[in-house]
Amino acid sequence: MVIAGSPAEVTALEDFRAELDRIIAGAPVAPAPAASAPAASSNDCAATAPAPPQSRRPAAVAYQPTISQLPASERPRERLREHGPRYLNNAELVAILLRTGTRGENAVNLAQRIIAEFEGLAGLARAGYGELCRQHGVRDAKTSMIMAALELGRRIASLAPEERAQISCPQDAANLVLSEMSLLAQENLVVLLLNTRNQVVGKRTIYIGTVNSSAVRPAEVLRPAIRENAPSIIVVHNHPSGDPTPSPEDVSVTRDLAAAGKLMDIELLDHLVIGQGGRFASLKEKKLGFDRT
Repeated sequence: MVIAGSPAEVTALEDFRAELDRIIAGAPVAPAPAASAPAASSNDCAATAPAPPQSRRPAAVAYQPTISQLPASERPRERLREHGPRYLNNAELVAILLRTGTRGENAVNLAQRIIAEFEGLAGLARAGYGELCRQHGVRDAKTSMIMAALELGRRIASLAPEERAQISCPQDAANLVLSEMSLLAQENLVVLLLNTRNQVVGKRTIYIGTVNSSAVRPAEVLRPAIRENAPSIIVVHNHPSGDPTPSPEDVSVTRDLAAAGKLMDIELLDHLVIGQGGRFASLKEKKLGFDRT
């Protein structure tokens, strides 16, 4: 059969017939050429594999035992009941007011942080309601209890203004400084000035930095006592490492201060080394550095 048409039509028809003959004969059909895909641009979101999601694990929180998990001998309330309030340091007394801490921070640690933030009880007593409420872990109820306790203390002091803290043992002196000095990042050397009744009439910071026999000058340590006519002093310094064990330098400083004080008729009653966790060491009790007095 003859079909009239253009050469292109004739060629296409012949190709179709050839393909049909191959199908009838059972020959495999050649696959159609794949259409070329357009090149993916750098801005094509479909061509870019999504980044795997990042793991967001919560930051590890340092473990701090709660007050109830501490041994009974280290719980502030139990210690107050057993020994009386004078044997508790400032942080422990404030912790009793706070009652509870925060996540990862028990009541004693919270109290230490607050006292350090306001640079001691004097600064805490001057703090306003809003300043206390802005502290992490302290809200209206705790702020009210702290301010009420401080106000009671002020009123008691106004009834008997002549009453001052009296030192009868190393623990009495340590209680005055433990909460604020145990958290200091640098060594501080502080002098407590006492009158003839061993009452504290002043506190002076003499050095901030390394406390050793080459850096500490006895004249500078004794100068506040000379100016204020204090017959005796107690020297206190902290160990930022947290270990209150006296070093050989601490013993040497004590020996020099005791000898210089004897010449000036100013008695060095004790030298305390403050650590962390309520720990301290009395060089007088350990009989270190007082051998020449």
